[in-house]
Amino acid sequence: MNLIEMDRIIEMAWEDRTPFEAIEFQFGLAEKDVIALMRKNLKRSSFNLWRKRVNSGVSQKHLSLRNQSISRFKCALQRNITHNKISKR
Repeated sequence: MNLIEMDRIIEMAWEDRTPFEAIEFQFGLAEKDVIALMRKNLKRSSFNLWRKRVNSGVSQKHLSLRNQSISRFKCALQRNITHNKISKR
């Protein structure tokens, strides 16, 4: 896995609306692998905040817990992401 792919996986994992299943579909990493990647690449406090948010119920990281009316993986306001730079609104 190269640096750009790893950075994109971390970004997708950080987003509340992107489910783990989307990361697995796109990159072939299971939830436990994403957690290990986040643990390795984030500061401990950032990792702890992320895990707390994912497990709190606010996040929709698991398709089985998501509202069935949500059929997309990204926010409608999100623009194209190229080379780790997000276009400004």
